[in-house]
Amino acid sequence: MHRARDPPRDRQGLAGRAGTPTDRTHQRVPPWRRMNVLELFAGIGGFGLGLERAGMTVVGQVEINPFCQQVLAQHWPEVPRHDDVRTTATWWHSQPRPHVDLVAGGFPCQPSSEAGPRLGTSDPRWLWPAMADVVADLRPRWVLWENVPGLLTRGLDIVHTDLVRLGYRHRVGWASACAVGAPHARKRLFGVAHTDTPRRDTGSGLRPTRTTPVRTRRWPAEPDVGRVAHGLPGRVDRVAALGNAVVPHLAEHLGRLISAVHDERRSAA
Repeated sequence: MHRARDPPRDRQGLAGRAGTPTDRTHQRVPPWRRMNVLELFAGIGGFGLGLERAGMTVVGQVEINPFCQQVLAQHWPEVPRHDDVRTTATWWHSQPRPHVDLVAGGFPCQPSSEAGPRLGTSDPRWLWPAMADVVADLRPRWVLWENVPGLLTRGLDIVHTDLVRLGYRHRVGWASACAVGAPHARKRLFGVAHTDTPRRDTGSGLRPTRTTPVRTRRWPAEPDVGRVAHGLPGRVDRVAALGNAVVPHLAEHLGRLISAVHDERRSAA
């Protein structure tokens, strides 16, 4: 991923006038070929926006932050939303919904970030197990995640072990926002996992590895926004949301690569 060349570029930049994604133009892909995406920890929809531009369809979003929920509702009014990743499977099965081909999410980076206490899997905000639970329940063919480079030494072994135990082939690489034209580095880890056997007997007993349990009922969706003037709630929310968002350009580039492999495997089947 760190040697990607000539990635697709966004004519409107990373965000619209109000600091939120605006252009949801799909790649020219027939509806019957589009992959369905469930976006966890959706934020303002950076992952979803990029994947839709790659020709996929967002069929569900999970996000707890009220400001981000408003942004999602504005730009994806037709997409069902939920507010707690830990009850996503129950919510998803509560009524008929489309099948999910890809689960995507940038689970909270605070446990692994160099800027915080660096507690890793002992941090109450360590929510990879909740994302892994969704993967184990829905069994999508593809999983796509994003996090900070600190995950390499604070949790990546757990992420990899969980996905392999669930029957996925898993690869990790890094990518920078500047590689797709952004004026900043923003180096991030991305993981892509795939399985050829998306549906498994629920009695298989394969569940994610448990680490320190989450001790709070709800996780802080955004870290403290230092170096920003308080007393301006709209600006603080906007800056925090943009700061935590997945760069849509990178999501689009990865989405195109995944779609190409997905179509190739489906044609060969």
